[in-house]
Amino acid sequence: MNREKPDISSFEDTLNTKVHDLVVHNDDFNTFDFVIQTLIEVCKHKPEQAEQCTMIIHYKGKCAVKSGDYSTLEPMYREILNRGITATIE
Repeated sequence: MNREKPDISSFEDTLNTKVHDLVVHNDDFNTFDFVIQTLIEVCKHKPEQAEQCTMIIHYKGKCAVKSGDYSTLEPMYREILNRGITATIE
């Protein structure tokens, strides 16, 4: 029985192109205005989009505010954390 080794490069390509979500979580500390301003500055949201995401965060507990590959989302994630807002990359 002759078994071929799997093509690892295609597996690595899949990891690098996987779409992740940057998720912001609700807390009892940050104001609506601060979260809205953060989404505008960090995620480049339009004011209306930032406001809608903030309302979803408030009422649903979290919201995916940006989607993309990990390397694109990671700097945004770090900046949001630096501003004292809870976030995850999922």
